[in-house]
Amino acid sequence: MAPDDARGVRGWPASRPRAPRFDGGRHHRASIGFVLLAMEQTVESEMARHAPDGVGVHFARAPMANRVAVETLAAMKAGIGEAAGRILPDKRLDAVCYACTSGGVVIGEENVFAELRRGAPGAKATSLVTGVMRALRALGAARIAVATPYLDEVNRIEADYLTRRGFEILDIQGLNIADDADMARVAPDYLLEFGAEVDRPEAEAVFISCGALRSMEIVEALEARTGKPVVTSNQAMLWDCLRLAGVDDRLDGLGRLFREH
Repeated sequence: MAPDDARGVRGWPASRPRAPRFDGGRHHRASIGFVLLAMEQTVESEMARHAPDGVGVHFARAPMANRVAVETLAAMKAGIGEAAGRILPDKRLDAVCYACTSGGVVIGEENVFAELRRGAPGAKATSLVTGVMRALRALGAARIAVATPYLDEVNRIEADYLTRRGFEILDIQGLNIADDADMARVAPDYLLEFGAEVDRPEAEAVFISCGALRSMEIVEALEARTGKPVVTSNQAMLWDCLRLAGVDDRLDGLGRLFREH
């Protein structure tokens, strides 16, 4: 009787030698990793929806209690590196991003970068708040009005963080929401009204902070209403990660940031 490897499976002939044709794969242009909050509900779908063809977006979640407050955000630090290491561990990412605006300002960018590099050492490390600041600078906006869903304790830290990095915060208004699931339920049409309300005549841009908010949907409408650039957390994060990964596509429907930069 022929040995098993000659008979193949269940007596069928063994597979013949073949030379498959390989291409660059579905994500031949770039692969980007995102470290999410454990309870995050918005970032994953928005990155997948708007990423250009040929760009892979991959995710892992870091532990966090479902309350967005200073102590819970600070406690995330230890889980960022482990989460980054679970994103395509056998493949080099082009960029890796910590996808939480408020967490980035509470933990600090350099601490976030160190954790990301520990988990994904070959990738260019960034954070959501880093992308926001790069986007505002690209648009030439230093004087900004900020709308957030956060508690005021988080707003104060964010305003101080941005001020120390050269931005003038003309106003920052929050919705006093602590539950991330509730942040994800704020209606986009309300965010349009809220962003227009927070705007100030002397502001050079409006920034809507928080990756949980569905604010990418109203960027163009708010720019039309205010007559100035609008930066939102997830819009800026995607732009920053694509540019770090060498992808320079201009994307429709996402405001002046993607049209002009």
